[in-house]
Amino acid sequence: MDNVTQPPVNLVLLGSTGSIGRQTLDVVRAMPERFRLLGLAAGRNLDALESQAGEFRPTYLWAASDDERRLAQIARDSGASVLSMDEMAADPDGDVLVVGTAGRAGLEPTLTSLERGGAVALANKEVVVMAGQLVRDAVDRGGGQLRPVDSEHSAIWQCLWGEDGHEIRRILLTASGGALRHLPAHELADVSPEQALDHPTWNMGDKITIDSATLMNKGMETIEAKWLFDVPYERVEIVQHAESIVHSLVEFGDGSVKAQLGYPDMKLPIQLALSYPQRLQPTVEPLDLASVGTLNFSRPDLDRYPCLKLAQQAGRAGGTYPAVMAAADEVAVEAFLERRIRFTEIAEYVNQAMDAHRNTADPDIDAIDAADAWARGFTTGRIAAAV
Repeated sequence: MDNVTQPPVNLVLLGSTGSIGRQTLDVVRAMPERFRLLGLAAGRNLDALESQAGEFRPTYLWAASDDERRLAQIARDSGASVLSMDEMAADPDGDVLVVGTAGRAGLEPTLTSLERGGAVALANKEVVVMAGQLVRDAVDRGGGQLRPVDSEHSAIWQCLWGEDGHEIRRILLTASGGALRHLPAHELADVSPEQALDHPTWNMGDKITIDSATLMNKGMETIEAKWLFDVPYERVEIVQHAESIVHSLVEFGDGSVKAQLGYPDMKLPIQLALSYPQRLQPTVEPLDLASVGTLNFSRPDLDRYPCLKLAQQAGRAGGTYPAVMAAADEVAVEAFLERRIRFTEIAEYVNQAMDAHRNTADPDIDAIDAADAWARGFTTGRIAAAV
């Protein structure tokens, strides 16, 4: 059947005013006959949400803002109803839930959609890092589908198409090294937020850009890969790749290696997660390898990137350690962006939280929430006491 004659895919977009959300809307604009916005959920940026609601006329709206009166007015003006993110995720008319939020906020909607058999285009690392087993259980119970949006996990996902039953010997996650990769290690303590946010290849939100500079994002992606692709941690390796052209690789049992390549543009993995199993018209620039020239690879220095080591330790320890690690990192990154701590102190505060935490094995959602809240309170208190 021709793509244009198919009914549009109904999307619920969480985090619509953030980086992933805005790029998702770029994909929708490029192919309005293929996608329809059923619901939009934002944080506190009501100006941006108002503009999006006026353009896309969704059925449902929600925002984390305390200005309930203005949110209600935006909904009335756009002909929408105010509905919570979890209620949007439960709507059977929604075909794909795009989770572009950061942190804990995306967990319940993800579980709700998966348990009703829906498809989840997941860009939120913390959901799987905090509650990987709960996410896998939700898939098993409801028959829903996880479609990774992170460029690295989307690349792995694509490499595995058609490879059912073949052994995965290794997953190779590529890392750009972030904005500070060429800075001497002794200068890292004096890095400003502006320096750490000046990523050389990717245009991302502030939190993930700082996590890229510390390589915390790669540690979290190791945990994600374990849950998304059912592989043990020892089969997931990190390879530093400054050009960000090779998005990840998979080595199979016979030694064959498959890779997915492309310019660093999140619209491609977003589009693929929305349209799977189809590959639609390109909305990104085609790759010209001759113009790229040389591709470089190296192993990351764990002494330079202590956050990577901490995240890997949390993943191996399991239980509530990943939730504590992710929550402490979120608090510490926010403090760095607000110039209350130094760049190198991000890892120190995460380490303190992990050292002080008493683990709960096989946690349910209440235990995960308790660990998350404890880590936020602990880290906030330690930072406040030191300032």
